[in-house]
Amino acid sequence: MKKYCTNVSDVQSSAQNARNGRGGLRVGVLSWDRPWIWLLPLTAMLVAFTIMPLLYNIWLSFHEYHTFSRELRWVGGANWAQLVADARMWEALGITLFYFAVTLTVQVILGMAIALLLDDDEIGFGFLRTLLTLTLVVPPAIAGMMFLLIEDPEFGVLTYVLEQLGLLDKTTPILATASTAIWGVMLVDIWQWTPFMVLIFLAGLRSLPPEPYEAAMLDGASAFTVFRRITLPLMQKVIAVAVLIRGIDIFRMFDYVFVMTSGGPGTSTYTLSLYSWQQTFSFIKWGYGATLSLFTLLIILIVANLFIWVAKVRW
Repeated sequence: MKKYCTNVSDVQSSAQNARNGRGGLRVGVLSWDRPWIWLLPLTAMLVAFTIMPLLYNIWLSFHEYHTFSRELRWVGGANWAQLVADARMWEALGITLFYFAVTLTVQVILGMAIALLLDDDEIGFGFLRTLLTLTLVVPPAIAGMMFLLIEDPEFGVLTYVLEQLGLLDKTTPILATASTAIWGVMLVDIWQWTPFMVLIFLAGLRSLPPEPYEAAMLDGASAFTVFRRITLPLMQKVIAVAVLIRGIDIFRMFDYVFVMTSGGPGTSTYTLSLYSWQQTFSFIKWGYGATLSLFTLLIILIVANLFIWVAKVRW
């Protein structure tokens, strides 16, 4: 008992010394009741890499760079007026929305189907789930180059298979035909990012409670009924979060189009991000490029928040 009291006294003495700044490290500033000191590095990064570039982009959208004088000049709302009247921009937006809708739909359906197939603890399924992560470590530009070769009209594997099936001939190369080029680009996106959806859906499936499935099994419900009446409602929030994360990434897609088609043939694969990049760096219209990027950001914010409200996603 005496030893216990001595130990308690020592602990209290050490704590008092720490509060008074004696006995070594002064921990008062770094204590739990002063969280701001821990948030400073993250806040500094947020300001430096997010808020300041955003404010600069807003400021830049009301200016334009003149190549002869090499200076930024105030143009007011001219860039925004040009945005509304720009037919090429609206065409790029339509292509982006089409790419967004098709790619996201296919990735959700395939992701859920593959996740249901791999939701098993039998030998070998863990290895298959591990293999899914391999596509995610490939840089998008490299994946684009891979499919550029796969879809090559002369020696591409995919082109050869489609020719043998009678679905394609060498007079209509995938990436050089306006009607098929966007599908060739979407294919690499689906190949690379469907495993991302699979992994999210697998995590959701493995967290579902077993009781509803046991009750459905006793009632003799079919597999489709179980999926429609139990799995989908329980997975609603997981699906919504996966769609939100992947949808934002798809809408600002740039790498695949830039590497594989550069927007061609013609303007058949011009996405909004690629058009913004072209205006900024190819045509040296910094102000108009900033306006396009802000317009893209506004669309993403509006659509994402509407989706959060409709899907009732809670963070």
